[in-house]
Amino acid sequence: MKIAYIDIETAPSLGYVWKMLEADVLKIEKEWYIMSFAVKWDNDKTKCYALPDFKNYKKNPEDDSELVKKLWEVFNEADIIIGQNLDKFDIKKSNARFIKYNLSPPEPYQTIDTLKIARRYFKFDSNKLGSLGEYLGLGKKVDTGGINLWFKCMSGDKEAWRKMKSYNVQDVDLLEKVYKKLLPWYSSHPNVNVLDNKEHSCPSCGSDKLQRRG
Repeated sequence: MKIAYIDIETAPSLGYVWKMLEADVLKIEKEWYIMSFAVKWDNDKTKCYALPDFKNYKKNPEDDSELVKKLWEVFNEADIIIGQNLDKFDIKKSNARFIKYNLSPPEPYQTIDTLKIARRYFKFDSNKLGSLGEYLGLGKKVDTGGINLWFKCMSGDKEAWRKMKSYNVQDVDLLEKVYKKLLPWYSSHPNVNVLDNKEHSCPSCGSDKLQRRG
């Protein structure tokens, strides 16, 4: 069984508006694209892949085709994908790029969304990943300084890209810690024993350290 913790970062779409806040977009000049993604396979080290890591970046800094193919390979290999706001954002955004580049649907996988777990079982003041990490004493997100980091990356700033990758990696590391903290409460977890062809193990984590409680 292969479990992948995932987080993607995207560029904003560029459009025309009449005012700064709560405005209708008059026209989209440039569509969003994926800037980077971080992935951690269970019991492995977190890795981050970003646009500058690929050969086509020098020719076209906004061409995410090779990055998307790498992301598709992760989706295709995983049995379970775990993420924060995964089902609403990362999965759908990724699928939108997969179909754009004529990639087939990945092999079937199951998803675990930590945002949904937090909302279903608890009443935290905030269900954001950083807030959960701090509340549960697990760590913090990297301070990006705001949207300007994205703009700097989009303009080719090497130091900004370094910080973006660090931010992306920390998000996934924190995600794993939050997931494992919430895991005992999650009664709808996919049965990992089915995926691993195991018997007499915990259906959530696969451990054989069990207690008989009648």
